[in-house]
Amino acid sequence: MTKGMLAGRAAVVTGAADGIGHGIARRFVREGGAVIVADFDRQRGSAVTAELIALGGRARFVACDVTQRDQVFAAVDTCVDAFGSVDVLVNNAYAGDGALRIERNSDERFDAALKMCLYATKWAMERALPHMKAKRWGRVINMASLNGVNAHMGSAHYNVAKEAVRAYSRSAAREWAGHGICVNVICPAAVSAAYRRFVEMAPEVAAATAAANPMGRMGDPETDIAGVAAFLASEDARYLTGNTLFVDGGGHINGVPWVPDLGPE
Repeated sequence: MTKGMLAGRAAVVTGAADGIGHGIARRFVREGGAVIVADFDRQRGSAVTAELIALGGRARFVACDVTQRDQVFAAVDTCVDAFGSVDVLVNNAYAGDGALRIERNSDERFDAALKMCLYATKWAMERALPHMKAKRWGRVINMASLNGVNAHMGSAHYNVAKEAVRAYSRSAAREWAGHGICVNVICPAAVSAAYRRFVEMAPEVAAATAAANPMGRMGDPETDIAGVAAFLASEDARYLTGNTLFVDGGGHINGVPWVPDLGPE
């Protein structure tokens, strides 16, 4: 598969074994890109890699816990070794957890969220930077969240970590623009693994949230989110950097209700 807007490009997609990462990986190979499926789930990651190859794409699985710097570095290094370059980074991986009030949210949960979001993103970008600078071309797509933008309840640790990713992305966009490297953020609303867990935890709240979306539904990772990621990864996005794109069916416009039962105050 050589034709498409990503022909000849190689990408690392973290959290590619499920949800939004999976949808992006599928779209990327359909656009001619090669993909490193970086995920801590070996079974699902290997299955997704086989699926991408069956689609006619080039793909390689790398077991990667994004809270471990050496494993993040290894994912980027494998992309270079396997495909000759690392042109695109999609920092997407996050292992969700339950909702808690701020006063009950531990330091450990904040540390874990920052590692999975901010530090994992920082490590991948640092490792890829020399290769992108050498080519004077690179695309970084970092996944943030409407949770932080809209200050959703019960997830302060996650909200803070995702907003830190947005701040880091803007700083990198400013510093790296002269090297032909574009850094942008997507705040998606889609049926991901984290969303499925939310549905199980609070089905009525999830249904109300989807109904309140201006488009009346949650997005599909591949058909609603991945096309935007493919555009950001392409040559067509060469003059777009430092931006946050709300790919959410309009949910950010007035905010979507998100009021889980957090117990007594």
